[in-house]
Amino acid sequence: MKKNYFLLALILVLIACNETTKKPDPTTNQPTEMEEKKPPIIRTHKVYPKDELIGKVNPASHPDFTKIEAKYTTKSNIYLRKDAYTAFKEMHAAALKDGINLKIVSAARPFNHQKSIWEAKWTGARKVGGKDLSQAMPNGKDRALEILKFSSMPGTSRHHWGTDIDLNNLENSWFESGEGLRIYNWLRDNALVYGYCQTYTPKGADRPHGYEEEKWHWSYLPISMDMVQQYQKFLKDTDIAGFKGSETATEIGIVEKYVLGINPSCK
Repeated sequence: MKKNYFLLALILVLIACNETTKKPDPTTNQPTEMEEKKPPIIRTHKVYPKDELIGKVNPASHPDFTKIEAKYTTKSNIYLRKDAYTAFKEMHAAALKDGINLKIVSAARPFNHQKSIWEAKWTGARKVGGKDLSQAMPNGKDRALEILKFSSMPGTSRHHWGTDIDLNNLENSWFESGEGLRIYNWLRDNALVYGYCQTYTPKGADRPHGYEEEKWHWSYLPISMDMVQQYQKFLKDTDIAGFKGSETATEIGIVEKYVLGINPSCK
């Protein structure tokens, strides 16, 4: 009889221990709901030619690019990598269900397009902060750094790759209230589900260099992660050439500080 009591007590102890192990430990970091639904980033591991990395490609004729339909953009005749576009359309549909309308305001920009933007600012044909930089900043490095606050040097822009998009508005302040804030919060909470990451977060200890924060700029990681790593491996500052002011690329350390100066989560 005593033996039976002993066995019963032992069984009850084992059951209690088992139940205890099932309870989550409040001192451990449990995954959030968003972390649980984020799929792993499946990279293509494709090798890209050097010319493609620096934007010397025509998106209108390249087989990996496709034209963006009018309902997804505020522009005409703009292009994106096919895989990035497919993912964006899925994200767009999901956002609409939540009352969020994502609009692409900029996508692929080849080298010559970026060159026209850069040189207009460099020569003073296009004002920056209301200033003609060719007069206000005669020192080349200072002028380049001022332009680099929001515009890339030709050959270094992620928009060359057809993986990056600008959404809805090009002012950070617009995303800080009202419709803009709702859009930004939705992207922050959901974009990674579709492979998109905010490339330029606020600068700080984990991102000391590079462009200022851009709440509108989002990158398709399955392709861009490979491209940025290959850029780091195969390209140097001296490869950045063919436009006015290109000599400042080496002075600035353009590859290390700008091409690679991105949100660590996007690498």
